[in-house]
Amino acid sequence: MASFPLRLLATVCLSSLAAGAATQTLTVGPDQTLEGRGLSVIIDQNQFSPIFFDEKNAGIQLVMHGMRVATDGAVRLNPTPEQWDPVPLFVSRAKGSTPNEVVVRSAFKTPNLSYQVRVTPEEDGFRVVVDLDQPLPSSLAGKAGFNLDFLPTAYFGKSFVLGDTPGLFPRHPGGPMVKDGSGDPQPLATGGTTLTLAPEDPMTRITIQSDGAPLALYDARNRAQNGWFVVRSMIAAGAQKNAVVWHVRPNRIKDWVRPPVISFNQAGYTLGRSKIALIELDPNFKGPAQAELVQFSTRGERSALRAAVQPRGRWKRYNYAAFDFSRVREPGIYAVRYAGQTTNPFRIDAGAYGQIWQPSLDTFLAAQMDHVGVREQYRVWQAPSHLDDARQAPANLAHFDAYNTGADLDSPFKPGQHIAGLAVGGWQDAGDYDIQTSDNSWVIRNLVWTRELFGADWDETSVDEAAKQVEIRKPDGVEDALQQIRHGTLQLLAQYKVFGHAIDGIVDPTLKQYTHLGDAGSQTDGRLYDAKLGPNQVQGDRSGAPDDRWAFTTDQPATDLDMVGALAGASRALKTLDPSMARDALAAAKVIWNNQRTRLHLKKVGRGAGFASGNAEVADVSATAELLITTGGDPLYVARMKALLPVIASDFDQAAAPAVRVIPFMDADYRARLEQMTRAAKARIDGDLAQNPFGVPIGEGSWAGSHQVATFGSTMYMLHKAFPAIIDADYTLRALDYLLGRHPANNLSLVSAVGARSKLVAYGHNRADYSFIPGGLVPGVILIKPDFPEVGTDWPFLWYENEYTVSTTSAYILAAKSAIAAASEPRH
Repeated sequence: MASFPLRLLATVCLSSLAAGAATQTLTVGPDQTLEGRGLSVIIDQNQFSPIFFDEKNAGIQLVMHGMRVATDGAVRLNPTPEQWDPVPLFVSRAKGSTPNEVVVRSAFKTPNLSYQVRVTPEEDGFRVVVDLDQPLPSSLAGKAGFNLDFLPTAYFGKSFVLGDTPGLFPRHPGGPMVKDGSGDPQPLATGGTTLTLAPEDPMTRITIQSDGAPLALYDARNRAQNGWFVVRSMIAAGAQKNAVVWHVRPNRIKDWVRPPVISFNQAGYTLGRSKIALIELDPNFKGPAQAELVQFSTRGERSALRAAVQPRGRWKRYNYAAFDFSRVREPGIYAVRYAGQTTNPFRIDAGAYGQIWQPSLDTFLAAQMDHVGVREQYRVWQAPSHLDDARQAPANLAHFDAYNTGADLDSPFKPGQHIAGLAVGGWQDAGDYDIQTSDNSWVIRNLVWTRELFGADWDETSVDEAAKQVEIRKPDGVEDALQQIRHGTLQLLAQYKVFGHAIDGIVDPTLKQYTHLGDAGSQTDGRLYDAKLGPNQVQGDRSGAPDDRWAFTTDQPATDLDMVGALAGASRALKTLDPSMARDALAAAKVIWNNQRTRLHLKKVGRGAGFASGNAEVADVSATAELLITTGGDPLYVARMKALLPVIASDFDQAAAPAVRVIPFMDADYRARLEQMTRAAKARIDGDLAQNPFGVPIGEGSWAGSHQVATFGSTMYMLHKAFPAIIDADYTLRALDYLLGRHPANNLSLVSAVGARSKLVAYGHNRADYSFIPGGLVPGVILIKPDFPEVGTDWPFLWYENEYTVSTTSAYILAAKSAIAAASEPRH
């Protein structure tokens, strides 16, 4: 008797689904996606990562009513796989033998398992069929199945019905768990062959019907905070053709149109600069020809400007239009109104950019400082961290975070041996807790450049290196930028004193430590590992816990030269604050630079080869330029800069900024050749930027491109100052606009807590709290291939959109100061 209402509920849900859905069949697009109004089915255009494995951007994915709600449709060997669990390798994708069918071939290296997935439109949805090349090996019986992951924040608080079982998607994972100590979750529901997700919500309602194999619904967050809701069918032993057959029926709202996105600089605009909002439009939306700028004051609201919007063409899946309100120069609070939608308010004011870079310096970089405790009033960001650094990493090791060692460790220490002297200075790179040496070097260089070009007279933080204590919102009379430069230099000099060269970095030895969330001070016990002690034994400053981070000590030419540039620049910055350190930094920079003269061609095993500059000659440009400036034009470095002109020409985007900084020390021929390169680069850059409406380089790789935009902004400003007749200041202002809100997908500032609306759920140390670190710059807009731009607002665990890094944020400080200077120039 009790089961009858549940069956009735399921029937009602399916009936309402059929009634609310559009009935047109999906069609296969030119990129082998399935397309229909309000729905895109992306079929393996994005693959699992060869380094980081499961990034939640692979297999079959669903974009439903403008939001990516499902990902990773693929055969998996675990009901709730974690990031580094085995993933299938993409082999091929092609049209199938039947009309509108798309076929993807995939395989696991180990164990031996190859298969194809056939995706075919059918009425109200599509069919997924898994065919194995051979039946499952006995080792995979009861393990392999077909999974499809659903975005938790799209379903929190909504309901599901699986067979006769209704339920609610929980906001917080709370089990059930298998009671065998394995840590494996049990299903939220199982046993039926029909599942409806969110039957009450037409925007996210999806029904999955399985032919044969029962469905199970899991909350993978029970195993890891970055898990999604997983729908799964097991592959039966002996099954081969039609091993899994699903009918997936996403609800599609008839004639659905995505609302316009009005994007603009969330910090606002200074009085005389250009002011252009971009409007992102669904191709099916017929928008009005005009937009309006409204002003708010104590007298209420008034219309400040009505003007026609200008078409900006199509980029990826959306059309764009521009609303230019540059003529408005009266200070005040404004908003843009278009198609019945009014944006949040923003400023037009001479002081609009007065507070756009300081949180990045006084809060974000402070919160990332390693080997110190960090406090902000009542809040403790971390206790003193990693005071047990570091142990020598083993030889011939491929680490899960892309660090690698070869047979030669370039170190006098034996694997596992404690390395004294490294528990000082540096920044934890990102949402994880490693020190990446090149990134630390770039932070120092960016801060040095910021001070020298624009000044950074800002003091809101106390730094006591001796006491290993940092306090935010407590000025101590010393510029924050100088204290940060000194803190980073401590780590670089420590590496030099111990090894005579830079190392790749320092990182956690185990995955369990690496996935640590929260206080960095609790990631290790702060005591040196002693193998003679038991696992829980403590003796003075030593313990039997092998939790000390590993030092990856490969001597990479590019990483060494990144360090040279940082140390040479730091020697200028610190000559008054810490003259002794300034002398040590310059002496070390000269020695390391000289040591690299015969090593630039070396390609060594290690993270630096893939994640640092990579091209040692490009790194040499920056290193040589910094030494040249520091020495006031030493002929040795002048000659090398001239010899590097072919490298500058071939890698102008990376090399231009340091190259133009040394013009005052070079001859007329050097300047003339740089001017020629700048003219050629402008033509190329303008051609590239014409491909999108935002006027900045938008990366289309596996990591979103805000770092690229920030460095573009500062580089173009330096070129503008060197060659104002060729490069104008608008490039730099467009970069600032993009970073602070004028970008695809939404209009949030990508710098947390900067601007009226900003990214407040991000991938930092506190991501498990769905929170943020003020001043951090997130990677931003990722392109889900082939054409879906995404920067989510409420799910923090997609690092390629949301993960702060110290080098990116320091690049933003330099870009923001560049834009402030550009905005202050007279306009014609």
